[in-house]
Amino acid sequence: MTKPGRPAGPAADTEAVVLTAALELLLAEGAAALTPQRLHTVTGVARTTIYRHWPTPREFLAALIAVAPHEPARPSGDPADDLHAEVDLLCDRLRDKPVAAFLRALVTASTGDASYTSLRHRYVMDLLEPLRRAIRALGVADRDRIEDAAMTVVAPLLVGVLLLDRRVDRDRAHRAAADLLAGIGART
Repeated sequence: MTKPGRPAGPAADTEAVVLTAALELLLAEGAAALTPQRLHTVTGVARTTIYRHWPTPREFLAALIAVAPHEPARPSGDPADDLHAEVDLLCDRLRDKPVAAFLRALVTASTGDASYTSLRHRYVMDLLEPLRRAIRALGVADRDRIEDAAMTVVAPLLVGVLLLDRRVDRDRAHRAAADLLAGIGART
């Protein structure tokens, strides 16, 4: 038996319109621009709909994270090549405006409001997951070792891009991946 009343979430087309506009605002103006009133003005979607589903900037960011999966590279059959392919994808993601700007917005938002910290962690962990899968495919089974290996490759990239405003250092990331492969005895 179904209950009468409003559906649990917005219609798919409404959600797409609002979240696309939210991403554009986020990239142009930062997380503070993600208010229901502002999204209503930009999209024309009823304020009540926006307030009901995304009452704060935090809800917009959480929804954007939920719809932004980071697809892994196509497996080649060679785990070492697959690791390097994941490193390339991560470098591309950090170089491209949406991911880097989204991360910067999350960092900025979490410095002003600790409730955003869990969103920042979730987004970074989602970014790391394809790399973790590639490391597991190399035969590394220990969770701590997988995490340490992933962070060895990713940490310098994140520091460079987010904290030092540098371009993505793809060569450095590949050297870190090669060192990782050498450390576990895999082919580089």
